[in-house]
Amino acid sequence: HTIRSMDDCVRTANELAERVEEWAGTQVDVSGSGVELAHTVATHDNVPRPLQSLATRVCELDEQATALRTEVERTAPDVAPNLAAMAGPVLAARLISLGGGLEALAKKPSGTLQVLGAEEALFAHLRGHAPSPKHGVIYTHDAVRNTRLEDRGSASRALAGKLTIAARVDHYSGERKSEL
Repeated sequence: HTIRSMDDCVRTANELAERVEEWAGTQVDVSGSGVELAHTVATHDNVPRPLQSLATRVCELDEQATALRTEVERTAPDVAPNLAAMAGPVLAARLISLGGGLEALAKKPSGTLQVLGAEEALFAHLRGHAPSPKHGVIYTHDAVRNTRLEDRGSASRALAGKLTIAARVDHYSGERKSEL
């Protein structure tokens, strides 16, 4: 729930920041964009009160997202120590959330873990409208993201296999195994 709440806060803050940016562009001369601009507008003197209030809400949502991220980074290593060590706490929490819990994630094959988060692309492929997805949220891992485009499928497949093993060890033993 924490990772989903964090994602919701980030998404909502970014959407409202776009609105603040458009509105502020018609009212005052400020530079920047997104949440950064909202922080500027929230403390600016010559801004209409409703705009300043909205910008303040964006800042509060951004701060809440940061607090939730800190909570995820604190708790994920306790829930899934090996998965968090291998994937990073945020990606580990996201995989657990998308997988339906640590037990459900541990029971999934690595090919399923590989495409978690790419359900729309997978269903488009199954309908015959798109190529098969090579990765889902594991794209955010450096081992996949920093790989050449033509090698990303192989990198995501290899990483998914290792993450699946880590999830299984976490579920069935719950102990951190440094050799993983």
